Amino acid sequence: MKRYSMLLITSFLMIAASIFCALYFTNGGIGYDDSRLQGNIVVYTTLPAENVKPVAEAYEKSYRIRVTFVPMTEAELVNKIKDTGKADLIMTDSRVLRRTAIDGWLQPYISEHGDVVSDRFKDDRGFWIGLWYDPVVFCINTDYMQRLPHIPASWRELGQLQNYRLGITDFMAADNAANIYMFMVAQNGEDNSLGYMRQLHPHVVQYAKYLSTPARMTGMGEADISIVVQSEALRYIGEGYPLKLIYPEEGTAYTLTGVGQLINSPNSDKAREFINWMLTDEPQLVMMNNGFYFIPANGSLMAAKHFSGKNVILYEQLADYPEKERKQLLDRWLKEVRFGR
Repeated sequence: MKRYSMLLITSFLMIAASIFCALYFTNGGIGYDDSRLQGNIVVYTTLPAENVKPVAEAYEKSYRIRVTFVPMTEAELVNKIKDTGKADLIMTDSRVLRRTAIDGWLQPYISEHGDVVSDRFKDDRGFWIGLWYDPVVFCINTDYMQRLPHIPASWRELGQLQNYRLGITDFMAADNAANIYMFMVAQNGEDNSLGYMRQLHPHVVQYAKYLSTPARMTGMGEADISIVVQSEALRYIGEGYPLKLIYPEEGTAYTLTGVGQLINSPNSDKAREFINWMLTDEPQLVMMNNGFYFIPANGSLMAAKHFSGKNVILYEQLADYPEKERKQLLDRWLKEVRFGR
């Protein structure tokens, strides 16, 4: 069982400071002249605008290439890429990348930068590559933790825990929240997963609308434990909330965000240079400075090395259910657990 404290955030800041110093002198300081732009690339993405805006600004400042991110829903992205030649890249969940690669909308690109990324985080033919992943963790209030005779270290032990208040995001509210359940089903089967969620249901204080809410509730003492993505928990730890993180011993769900180059990319060379840059320390620094703490898929990066001893075990079974099947799985959960008796 692994737990986080403020030491984690401190180490992130130290990493950020060291990377910043190196990049500052490499790029000749922070000065920037907008009139000297040397090109533009367009990226369709399912990520929130607040996640990608700082990345685009940093790349434009350093390399004078404008990156126009176009945020949209998964359904919009899948439809939009059919009009080829309008965008260069897509940045989205690996589940979507796998599907678009199979459907023929991506072109392969293999580089030295991507060679160090683990095989489990990239397409073996080079059609897409993972950038970072965000595992699901238990986030526990430290005051409550001190009253426990035994701290739950696994999904099994959490299911056996009595007399506690649980925070969790509604699976219907966001794809990242739904991924938690989809991975459970892929790993353990639908009936077993429904049975497990029925065990947890009486303890749920609120099925939240946002990914951040359960961590905040736990930090404020409105819940004792929450099931959250690591990035949201780390953000609240960084803000001083009394929280610890626990990685489930038997493995956990995760969201892997990656990038792929579209066919008929109008700015192919510049798009590939941007992919290479996304696999370096610089964008990780930018995200950390803006409160986004993900684990890089490139294990050679400084931020990734911090996690090397944390024993983050990810589920092996993928949860690539088609949209229709995802809806059927969620509808049954909604009927039998969320609003069940």
